This record gives sequence, structure tokens and C-alpha cells, in this order.
Amino acid sequence: MEEGEIEVDSIIPIGLPDVTPQLARESGFLGVVDLLKVANHGKGRNIYLIRFHYLDRRGTRS
Repeated sequence: MEEGEIEVDSIIPIGLPDVTPQLARESGFLGVVDLLKVANHGKGRNIYLIRFHYLDRRGTRS
């Protein structure tokens, strides 16, 4: 990835039932179990869906 920035589109609190197989695949995981292996850490109980996009150094959205 070349030099650029990440721009946050939204941060939404969600519940565990909202973590669906479709959401996991959209997020780049094979499924919910794979997503939770990475995302489940620390003592926190809050879940947030963060949508973002990448801007290259010219400001072009990817």
C-alpha cells in the first residue's frame, strides 16, 4: 500500500448477534469464528462496526 490516509466513515455500536457470516466476509474473514479470533481481546465487552476507506496521497478514494 502506498502512502495515504484512512478516513473513517462511521463508528456504530453493535451487538454480538449483528456479527453475521456476511459481515465477517465483507470484513475480509472466512467467517464469524475467524473474525472473533482476531477481534476478541482484552476485557472489553463493547463491539463497534467501523467503516472506513483509504485515500491515496492524491486524495483518491479506494
